Amino acid sequence: MPASRIAPIKFGTDGWRGIIADDFTFDNVRICAQGVADYVKTSGLSQRSLVIGYDTRFASEDFATAAAEVIAGNDIEVHLCSKPSPTPVISYMVPITKAAGAIVITASHNPASWNGFKYKSPDGASAASEIISQIEQNIARIARDRQVRRLALDRALKKGLLCYLDPSPTYFSHLNRLVSLEELRRQRLSVLIDSMYGAGAGYFRELLEGGNMKVTEINAERNPSFPGIQQPEPIAKNLSELSRLVVQERANVGLATDGDADRIGVIDEKGGFLNQHQVFALLCLYLLEVRGERGALVKTLTSTEMISKLGKIYGVPVYETPVGFKYVAPLMMQEHALIGGEESGGYGFRGHIPERDGILSGLYFLDFMAKTHKTPSQLLSDLYSRVGPHYYDRVDSHVSEGKRQAILDKLSRGSPDILAGTKVARLDTTDGFRFLLADESWLLVRFSGTEPLVRLYAEAESTKRVGELLNEGKRLITT
Repeated sequence: MPASRIAPIKFGTDGWRGIIADDFTFDNVRICAQGVADYVKTSGLSQRSLVIGYDTRFASEDFATAAAEVIAGNDIEVHLCSKPSPTPVISYMVPITKAAGAIVITASHNPASWNGFKYKSPDGASAASEIISQIEQNIARIARDRQVRRLALDRALKKGLLCYLDPSPTYFSHLNRLVSLEELRRQRLSVLIDSMYGAGAGYFRELLEGGNMKVTEINAERNPSFPGIQQPEPIAKNLSELSRLVVQERANVGLATDGDADRIGVIDEKGGFLNQHQVFALLCLYLLEVRGERGALVKTLTSTEMISKLGKIYGVPVYETPVGFKYVAPLMMQEHALIGGEESGGYGFRGHIPERDGILSGLYFLDFMAKTHKTPSQLLSDLYSRVGPHYYDRVDSHVSEGKRQAILDKLSRGSPDILAGTKVARLDTTDGFRFLLADESWLLVRFSGTEPLVRLYAEAESTKRVGELLNEGKRLITT
């Protein structure tokens, strides 16, 4: 294999991501695939298959083919998805096929110039840190020695080491066991879907059409440049068209999925964006109140304190983890948790895979509306009547490696005793620098695990207070 320019490949909060044709090259994808193959073999899983799937980004199917040739070249059977598929759908097929895991070619919500490589564990979850560490060590060795085994796709097919897989029918059947699709189809709701040109295109329509529900989908075609949006992330700034159409069409709700459909965004009937914290808390309320279920709630430290308050109201434990579903998933399985979620808009559920699923999240939200006969804004008002109003915002800034280190050094030397006029009650350095204030508001300074960004997060009882905290955060990262 010819040498390619490669910085050390590091997996962030969920996989390795890079710029297409810069560091995200066919050579480097093959190196990653060989790293996974070596892990599978040394872990005693080589008699199992691997599922390989991909999203709608530029050349994702070609990168997936490159990975499949490497896995087959190591005499490991491959189930290669026959079309772009959401990450949760691919992940669900891992336990179904009793595979050793899955490789997913996706950069999730990143801008169009990026692509990525994820590895899912045998239970379909984001692989734990110790597994990723082993794969990274394998990758570093392979990048040095250039020892990659390959078997051409046609030969792999002839040898029985590769078969094509359409994961959607099995996945659809499973969802129907979690929520009654027939009952949902009977609801006289008008639902607008924004698939953001991603792998979730067509899923809600296929699941929900055929009854009284009206399902209209936008941005459902494949377009790897993601026109009109900065990136396929279902947050307010990227959903202006969905918001406008919800009002124009007098729809009951708008739902959006990110590039690989493991995240959900919600627009209420007035065209307002429900932020990820509000949606997380509402899904917890739905499971606890409407479905009457009980179990632990798992949240990342960037998630809303509304989850903790709901835990107290309903008498269920709440656990907190660092950012990344690779931390949430193991705790969900250990505690048999009812739900696990994070600030990015990804939520996983008991009875499903311990993985984020934007499609199931959307179905549950629709079922919440149907069961309560309430609009999204009414559901939010009901939530606030129980836990009090909570407001949140996040600001991202690009940061060089040198500035990143300078910020780390500054914050490590000492933290302020007062922020925005309020005493700092506690500093949490589990993942970044989180300042918990005496008035129950909080500010977090944290570096992204997948992009060259420093993120500022804040939650408080008013938007004014959130703005004050974010301004304090900007001052803290000024070096």
